[in-house]
Amino acid sequence: MSAFDVAIVGLGAMGSASAYAFARRGARTLGIDRYSPPHALGSSHGETRIIREAYFEDPRYVPMVQRAYELWDELARASGRQLMVRTGGLMIGPEAGVLVAGARASGEAHALPYERLTAGEVRRRFPVLDPSDEMVAIWEPRAGMLFPEACVAAHLSLAERAGAELHRDEPVNGWRAEGGEFVIETSRGAYRAKHLVLAANAWLDRLLPGFPISVSRQPLFWFEPRGRAEAFEPDRLPIYIWEPEPERYFYGFPALQGQVKVAPHLGGVPSDPDLIDREIHPAEVAAIRARLERWMPDAAGRFVRGVVCMYANTPDSHFIIDRLPDHGGALVISACSGHGFKFSCAIGEAAAELLLDGRSRLDLELFRLRRIAERT
Repeated sequence: MSAFDVAIVGLGAMGSASAYAFARRGARTLGIDRYSPPHALGSSHGETRIIREAYFEDPRYVPMVQRAYELWDELARASGRQLMVRTGGLMIGPEAGVLVAGARASGEAHALPYERLTAGEVRRRFPVLDPSDEMVAIWEPRAGMLFPEACVAAHLSLAERAGAELHRDEPVNGWRAEGGEFVIETSRGAYRAKHLVLAANAWLDRLLPGFPISVSRQPLFWFEPRGRAEAFEPDRLPIYIWEPEPERYFYGFPALQGQVKVAPHLGGVPSDPDLIDREIHPAEVAAIRARLERWMPDAAGRFVRGVVCMYANTPDSHFIIDRLPDHGGALVISACSGHGFKFSCAIGEAAAELLLDGRSRLDLELFRLRRIAERT
């Protein structure tokens, strides 16, 4: 039975970053995935992902995303790939709404550069956006977009270059603790490792029965802008998130190759990751088009295509990054509730620090498992 310092189950955003973080420190690293990442069957695809600093969900995320900015830049240099474009970012909604108030709270708590814009100022600076007069926006200059498939590929390539052994298209059937180590059983055999990282996201409850997540189906859409197409280019339009109704959101990106990507955030249909409906339906296109017609009418041109992503949601929408009870050498780093990709390089680093050093440089208290038990 092959022996490793660490075995990582799942090689999407979190698992690929973890594989690189462990391997670059000289750990004998095994990574296993049921598919061949980067792929479009989980939660780490879709061509673009937002990275933002004035984090409306909670100010405690800010130090983690600041470390992520550093690590994405390092990864881009090491891999020779373009992984991120900084466009700036807008959080648009009611002054007292979750989005705007939360972004401003993070900005104030961490002395981040940001501006508060009135609806009129948004319309003047970004003419394709049409917020109603009672709305405001938080503008943050360091926000931008990541290219997720390239990020995952870069982590995996550099992990292999550093000595990691990566097994693709190899489903994991189960695992057990044995003799102070872990045995991981797959469709091809069994492996022994001193440490175990579970980063299977939507499939976590297959490995941890009863684990507190729910999986939702989240469609992504691409449209051709109509008129003023140049106003959608990345040097003219930033990434954006809207809260047009209380705690209902949609987000999007500037145009790449003449297409604008938009998507709803949260509120997806509960789904089984192995049975998820991957077809984009006309009613879904009509619903997101109606959003665009009201708030960004020039974006509501020809519908080009759509794909389906998955969120693995926790009850409070915060991440889980914690050792398993009764298995101190096993770490779960997943269930990011649809807003985790930007952090993945920093979370991978934290996983290696926790299991190899005993502690992380980041404050991970928000992401402990016990908080979920305390809610029930």
